Amino acid sequence: MTDTPGWASPSSSEPSRDDNRPPADTSAAAPGPSVPPQAAPPAWGAGYGGPGPGGPQYGGQGPHGPHGPHGQYGWGAPVSPKPGIIPLRPLGLGEILDGAVSTIRTHWRTTLGLSLGVAVVEQAAVTGTQLTVRGDTGDLTPVISALVSLPVTMLLSVVAAALLTMVVSRAILGQSATIRDAWRDARPRLLQLTGLTLLTALIGAGVVLVGFAPMIGYLLTGADEPAIAGLLFVVGLLSIPVAIWIWIQLSLAAPALMLEKQGVITALSRSRRLVRGSWWRLFGINLLSQVLAGIVAGIISVPFTIVGLALGFDDLVGQVDAGDPATLPTAVLITTAIAGVIASTVTIPFTATIGVLLYVDQRIRREALDIELARAAGLTEYGGTGWGDQAGQNPARL
Repeated sequence: MTDTPGWASPSSSEPSRDDNRPPADTSAAAPGPSVPPQAAPPAWGAGYGGPGPGGPQYGGQGPHGPHGPHGQYGWGAPVSPKPGIIPLRPLGLGEILDGAVSTIRTHWRTTLGLSLGVAVVEQAAVTGTQLTVRGDTGDLTPVISALVSLPVTMLLSVVAAALLTMVVSRAILGQSATIRDAWRDARPRLLQLTGLTLLTALIGAGVVLVGFAPMIGYLLTGADEPAIAGLLFVVGLLSIPVAIWIWIQLSLAAPALMLEKQGVITALSRSRRLVRGSWWRLFGINLLSQVLAGIVAGIISVPFTIVGLALGFDDLVGQVDAGDPATLPTAVLITTAIAGVIASTVTIPFTATIGVLLYVDQRIRREALDIELARAAGLTEYGGTGWGDQAGQNPARL
């Protein structure tokens, strides 16, 4: 093991050592000492900041001279290895999206099985709460339903993120993982990931609450001046961009915690360093992935909602005629839950994979993680024809 952080093996129990870690914004092409040859692939994270044992960093001069490995007058860059779902080099937007889709397509038994189980339990909790309350609590019904289902939803989201992170980490190396493998690797970190998720949620909610606090305080005093209330509302809205900025700053903390075996506070600090200088790029990709997931969920839910309204139309009309508070018919709740299960089964692994791939991309750009990934995948060293094929039948296991 080394003193620098790496995409540590889940079986490793060695604690991270932040004091000896190079800063996250160190360029991958920065000069540094060479890494001595290893008899076996080391843990991910060795020797960031210098040339690898078989070749240079990006932009360096390789063992074949300034003309590169394709001959004396070759002009092409070495072919990037692709042992799994992504090529081991800085990724473009299309490659990140393709990597997410490839993960679901290639490892569909594990990814869709995990997300299906999570979606079924989540929708059962939400729909069960709605059917139990059935509007008996009046205007507080939505609030009560949310308070009952929110803890279940958050816990299931943590479990899904943890397990899918381990699946993606293996898929990058061209390895598969069963649900049992993912659970075994992720289980020791679940409590910390739960704490990290709660902390980040509280930070974001706290920023918004502070922004709207003046308006809330003004309204609680009984004042009813619309102009002042409107001005304070605008002030509160300004806190939302701040919360979004913080969310992106901390968006890579969960992969850092799971894959580098960091503590909660260290993972948050690690995320800020990795995001530094790339905020707008990460924001755009995260926003696009959420929009795509929302479009897919909407396309799936619309026909189910129409069917539910058609089946429960008479029930809804009867409630209106009787003067009872209008509540969603049972048919609508059930069809909506089915649509939610199907949509979540597809979108949960997609968005989770995007987050992990963004983390990997940032570390490749800043810390030359591609070299360590190639070693961990068991690829031969850089040679006269570029990166070789798999070296041996038993590549290094994460």
